[in-house]
Amino acid sequence: MHLAPAAAGGHGNLDLMGALFVFMLATFIGLMAIQRVSRLLHTPLMSLTNAISAIAVVGAIIVSAGKDQPGFVTALGLAAIFCSTTNIVSGFLITDRMLKMFRKRDGGAK
Repeated sequence: MHLAPAAAGGHGNLDLMGALFVFMLATFIGLMAIQRVSRLLHTPLMSLTNAISAIAVVGAIIVSAGKDQPGFVTALGLAAIFCSTTNIVSGFLITDRMLKMFRKRDGGAK
């Protein structure tokens, strides 16, 4: 079973086992990278991952909009859109809340 047709000049088809291998490898590497991050760097790192989630949303939209895709691929694409959008919105909310902690308060002692 092939997931996506090769684009013009592409690298060929990616079968289901190859796609699962890439997914598991990316998950493992991502988990190892996140575990080694200091707690002080967590919020700036989360802000940067919003850009990665935005790329995931664009990719999921492209996959979900494919007319020749099986139903489960479209469903997974829609789930990816939902999860990535949730990550983006919550990341921005948490980053905004964190930045508010460092703003000077008005009306303080002079």
